[in-house]
Amino acid sequence: MHPMRTPSIYSQDDPISAALKPPPEETDAERIARQHAESEAKRVSEQIDEDLREERERMKKRKGDVKLLLLGQAESGKSTLQKQFQLMYRPHSIEQERSSWRTVIYFNVVRSLKQILTVLEAWDDSLDDLDQPPVDDTQSVAARKAKANGIADQPSPSTSLLNGSVIQSSPGSVAQSVATSSGSHPAVAKDGPAQIAHLRRRLAALVAMDAQLADRLSGGITVSGSGKGGVYVRSGWQSRTIDKLKGKQAANGKQSLPRESYSSDILTTDPLVLEVARHLQTSEDEIHDLWNHSTVKGMISKRRLKLDEWSEFFLQNISRVAAHDYLPTTDDILHARIQTMGVAEHTFDVNIHGKMVTWHLFDVGGARGQRHTWVPYFDDANAIIFVAPVSAFDQYLEEDPRTNRIDDSLQLFTQICSNALLKSVHLVLFLNKTDLLRAKLERGLKVRKYITSFGERSNEYETVIQYFRAHFLQVHRRNNENRRVLYTHFTSVVDTKATQRIIGNVRDSIFRGYLQSAALV
Repeated sequence: MHPMRTPSIYSQDDPISAALKPPPEETDAERIARQHAESEAKRVSEQIDEDLREERERMKKRKGDVKLLLLGQAESGKSTLQKQFQLMYRPHSIEQERSSWRTVIYFNVVRSLKQILTVLEAWDDSLDDLDQPPVDDTQSVAARKAKANGIADQPSPSTSLLNGSVIQSSPGSVAQSVATSSGSHPAVAKDGPAQIAHLRRRLAALVAMDAQLADRLSGGITVSGSGKGGVYVRSGWQSRTIDKLKGKQAANGKQSLPRESYSSDILTTDPLVLEVARHLQTSEDEIHDLWNHSTVKGMISKRRLKLDEWSEFFLQNISRVAAHDYLPTTDDILHARIQTMGVAEHTFDVNIHGKMVTWHLFDVGGARGQRHTWVPYFDDANAIIFVAPVSAFDQYLEEDPRTNRIDDSLQLFTQICSNALLKSVHLVLFLNKTDLLRAKLERGLKVRKYITSFGERSNEYETVIQYFRAHFLQVHRRNNENRRVLYTHFTSVVDTKATQRIIGNVRDSIFRGYLQSAALV
């Protein structure tokens, strides 16, 4: 008796072969369609295999890359720090996008003028009722304050994370003067309100362009929780601005410039930029007059008008910004303010002891409504730079006018230090905007007025900065199971020379701590 033979895979009895056999009644058209489908399926399968192979190669190549996160609240200086990395490791890219920052700076100027005029209008263009509101008009004055500054009249106290201290404002402190002068008002011209009304009319056309500039930069995007009208842009807006204008040039039959040849001429085809530039040139004297008006100066000194540092920077340099041939300087770009929506990745090749290593720097949105986007980036992060603006002790969140910004930074830093995914991540703390802190203290601003736990300590810079540093160090100690070292730097990230020296120190400390095992140093 012959043993039973196992069917060959080519055997007529093989069920798979039988299933794959074309039907006997198959027509020529059906055969062609079947063969085409089989060919397409094979192509897709081979493409998948190729994609997987390339992904494995990328993963192998990126194994030695550094993933660095920039974290901190909105307006802490993260994006300015990113620009410093860009200046240090990809300076040519700043040159390529220099012209695109002109739109942002124009927007910063127009938005600042609009804020000044709004605050003046809320106070009837006068300093008369700044010290004490009339007894029967308290609520209406409080309403004007809220309208003018977008913040609560008397923010609720918020509990600090350390020592049970309370960071709060004394009653009315957000709206009342903290100046240490005798309380006398600056001299106001008899026709002060009339002059402001005249300037408002002359600047109306320029201020009205705020919405057009905002829409141009944001692409019509609105983001909840963005404070008082914050404008958000998508990552890569600079390149898209240039590419869009190059496309217009091509459509008009003009020869496009190579990317390396971008100059101040690249934006001259943008009608909006041209129109704003024209208004700035013709309104330069009015902007000077408004910025130097005694009522405006009095409201700033009495803290009825609170401008961001970038607002003051550009208004003080309005003659240069309003020039017909204006091209943003690097310092202008560092001071320009625009919020990026979501998480923007920036890639740099960094030379470490003769070996080029790729850094992936992630600049994240810091507003409360944006912080949920951080978590997916925690998993494989190598290092974090946490940026805390120590000059903000007298400021409150745009998103929550009851919360002091120093307190918010401490709470956010606690969340970072205690996150299980970040227990072994190299951590660097930038106590930023030290130049602004020093300036506020020199003007007589009292820390204890806003942070009651500061008590009767000296209001000198060194005492204040060490007080804030101690609070952040204590947060780290309480959430440091792995005995991680916290590297702390006092910074002003608009100072290029000092910041790039610190970046060099950060680079070296990251590689010493995390990349020796990979034999990269």
